[in-house]
Amino acid sequence: MTVAAIHNEVGTKLNQLRSLLAEVLPGRDEVCLTCSFQAEDVLLTKLAIELDPGLPILFLDTGYHFAQTYAYRDQIASEWQLNLVNLLPDKTVAEQESEYGLLYQTSPDLCCKLRKVEPLFKAVANYRVWLTGLRREQARSRTALEESALFTLPGGKQVLKLAPLAGWTTRDVWYACEHLVIPLLPLYARGYTSIGCEPCTSLPPDPNDPRSGRWAGRKVECGIHIEEAAKQP
Repeated sequence: MTVAAIHNEVGTKLNQLRSLLAEVLPGRDEVCLTCSFQAEDVLLTKLAIELDPGLPILFLDTGYHFAQTYAYRDQIASEWQLNLVNLLPDKTVAEQESEYGLLYQTSPDLCCKLRKVEPLFKAVANYRVWLTGLRREQARSRTALEESALFTLPGGKQVLKLAPLAGWTTRDVWYACEHLVIPLLPLYARGYTSIGCEPCTSLPPDPNDPRSGRWAGRKVECGIHIEEAAKQP
């Protein structure tokens, strides 16, 4: 496929994405968007705020992010005037490490639960619609990802979880960001392909698996995108 053909294809996808977002936005009292400030999330954020500048953009401030991630978040939030909502865990990093030690080494599932899953689910429960930048190509665990599905939160409340980029490829995302002149997180230029908390993110050892650099291969998901109901016997 030629570069021109790729651009045309991505242009069509962008138009379809804008049409989809127009169906749910503006709706700031009912809709939120979770953003890790990775490429797909920033792309989705850019298109969403064109329709609803006041849309709540939820960011999980775990306290363990790369310095570059925090700087980039602040840059984009300022330049785009985002309604940024930084979600904090109940305990600071110092408090958690004093009580449990380095959980990201000894019990990464518990660390993610305390610093990611619980704060996010608590926040998302305030909305009816949850927009995410998830894509099927990101990981084997996401190959069955639906663009639209009800998600059951702890406690039983259901929210409509939308993943409008589900069928997009990494190439699609990068061409779209280039087309829209969206600057990307500088860590990509250093070879990172999936970026989370600094202690649990390394350069990907498997070039065919963008998330192979997460959690040193000990797991593939933090737990946010796994329904509590699905865990029950």
